[in-house]
Amino acid sequence: MSGHGTPIPMTSHRADPLTGIAEVPGDKSISHRSLILGALAVGETKISGLLEGEDVLDTAKAMQAMGAEVINHGGGNWSVHGVGVGGLAEPEQVIDCGNSGTGVRLIMGVMATSPITVTFTGDASLNKRPMARVTDPLALFGTQSVGRSGGRLPMTIVGAAEPTPVRYTVPVPSAQVKSAVLLAGLNAPGQTVVIEKEATRDHSERMLAGFGAEITVEDTDEGRVITLTGQPELKPQVIAVPRDPSSAAFPVCAALITPGSDVLVPRIGLNPTRAGLFYTLQDMGADLTFENMREEGGEPVADLRARYSPDMKGIDVPPERAASMIDEYPVLSVVASFATGKTMMTGVKELRVKESDRIDAMARGLRANGVMVEEGDDWWAVTGLGPEGVPGGGTCESFLDHRIAMSFMVMGMGAQKPVTVDDGTPIATSFPIFTQLMTTLGARLETTA
Repeated sequence: MSGHGTPIPMTSHRADPLTGIAEVPGDKSISHRSLILGALAVGETKISGLLEGEDVLDTAKAMQAMGAEVINHGGGNWSVHGVGVGGLAEPEQVIDCGNSGTGVRLIMGVMATSPITVTFTGDASLNKRPMARVTDPLALFGTQSVGRSGGRLPMTIVGAAEPTPVRYTVPVPSAQVKSAVLLAGLNAPGQTVVIEKEATRDHSERMLAGFGAEITVEDTDEGRVITLTGQPELKPQVIAVPRDPSSAAFPVCAALITPGSDVLVPRIGLNPTRAGLFYTLQDMGADLTFENMREEGGEPVADLRARYSPDMKGIDVPPERAASMIDEYPVLSVVASFATGKTMMTGVKELRVKESDRIDAMARGLRANGVMVEEGDDWWAVTGLGPEGVPGGGTCESFLDHRIAMSFMVMGMGAQKPVTVDDGTPIATSFPIFTQLMTTLGARLETTA
């Protein structure tokens, strides 16, 4: 059952050619960070193109509860009147982060070095996810945390009254952990250093610099060393949020597997730490091109054109690419089902602890639709059945995971028989206009109330 209401099954039928322009929502990662850093700046930050999915709206409510003035002006335009670094107030109520692992972990980092106490909770899915990967490094600042067994929500965090800066090596590639430590370091005196052996999405570093923080990034033999000088006065910004590459993945992949399709997805952020899926699709032989390459707000941006690609081949996805496409492996596995040969995905252990165990969830659903899947702790392989070979006809569990639900909706557009998910409501957490947008392109999606 969804943490946001009664489950609503969804069915995707084989589609006619998908054509047109897919205007996907703003980037979720940048939207979260815009609200959070806006709340820590002194003055008014103006944001356009904010993703108004449930995850981001929960972060907006949390910043409001901690003293920032957050105003929705309509049409994706928001403003945040910040309280300054160290100025967060103790909220009167429990902070409910819904389904958002990014939101809860970043907000934990933000308040960890302020002398306030905050209790966090979420929906049924979020309350199963491990938080120790964030609370352990935050404890190095002097923060205390008490939660359920296994480091799970609900959890109360007691911020450090006299925080000390830390030097921390991230044990597994995780932008959430890295960002939580950097955000905690903002209100710690001296320099906080984060070392990552494998680069992850760098929106936090870019945005911290944009807000005026003193931050350096250096590639060394030790890894990628990020040094942040604490207790800056952050300056408010005007932010135009680029469109989300993780959301763009769905219309792009749907076009690649649906005969006759030609879809343009404009103004997509192509940050190198986020664009791994698109390069992987090109490696498989997809007819996917980048048009009108440019830079907006310090982020590379392009218009993506995706056309039906019946000649795609299975490949070994480079494991070093995993961090740049970790959220896109579910829909990649759908595309791999329509390719010829085996697609091997390795170094993806992080998928086991996302909104669901995404390897298990996708393997179950793919098998239910006639696709052969092999899997291990940190790898999985999909044997493709060719452009017209996926039987479909199965019912899949979404496991309260928006990306699982959308991936199987994409599969149904190219499969021989309809594909159903038991609950489509989690889609609203990141892509509230998914059904409307895909239907406009020509998809045939059906909900059962």
